Amino acid sequence: MGQTTSQPAISSPASCPVRHAPSDSPARCPIQHDASTLASSSSPTVPAQCPISHEPGELNPLNQMPTLSQTPAAHQSAELPTLREASTIPRDASSTWEYPSPQQFYNALVRKGWETPEEHVETMVQIHNFLNEQAWQEILKWERKENPGEEPQLARFKGRPGELSPKARFWLFAGWLLPSRFNTEPPFDRHDWVVRRQQSGEEVRYVIDYYSAPPEPDGSPVFSLDVRPALDSFGSVKQRIVAATEDVWSAARDSGAAGIAKNS
Repeated sequence: MGQTTSQPAISSPASCPVRHAPSDSPARCPIQHDASTLASSSSPTVPAQCPISHEPGELNPLNQMPTLSQTPAAHQSAELPTLREASTIPRDASSTWEYPSPQQFYNALVRKGWETPEEHVETMVQIHNFLNEQAWQEILKWERKENPGEEPQLARFKGRPGELSPKARFWLFAGWLLPSRFNTEPPFDRHDWVVRRQQSGEEVRYVIDYYSAPPEPDGSPVFSLDVRPALDSFGSVKQRIVAATEDVWSAARDSGAAGIAKNS
């Protein structure tokens, strides 16, 4: 439980901004972050990371996000929408979180020094929003098993690009030992989301690892999300053990049913 493969239900432009790398290339963020796309070719190579800054001094402490300008960037050649789309993710009892507008997203890219054609930004924002919605749906699966009548809220969140979770490190090690069986590519991004349970006021941290998956035959990008409660409380450890046990029993039942059908 907690891992899902998701395909954005959006059409890609003729020159898609999402890099469809071959399977032997390292997984990475769908936004192109190669050193060759930086404004200055002489600048040192930087690791792939989220375009939204997560430096403590630049963050709004209420939502762990910087204040993003809606003003067009210098040398911007095309006008971008400034409308912010509302998510389905509850922020509190009366409101939901809002996604950055295409203009804000573009300004974040420019501030990081990443050259991105303006005509691709809206598609990139759609992918960004789609992945967040899928992550929330996975969190709801965990929460509804634990508290069926609960309506959880996303209290705050933090991007941790470049920081591998313990589980991601484990699977990378497994891939190093048995590359033919396990994935050898790291997640291209990581988020930590803190969920508030309204009835008890309890806050639960979830870890989300974002992986690239092989694209569809038509070139449409595919992503895999590994979403689970962080192992930082007794309740979360219990949730993880119960889910792992259910997965084992489910696999055993499926295997037994297949064996019976084969011998009948």
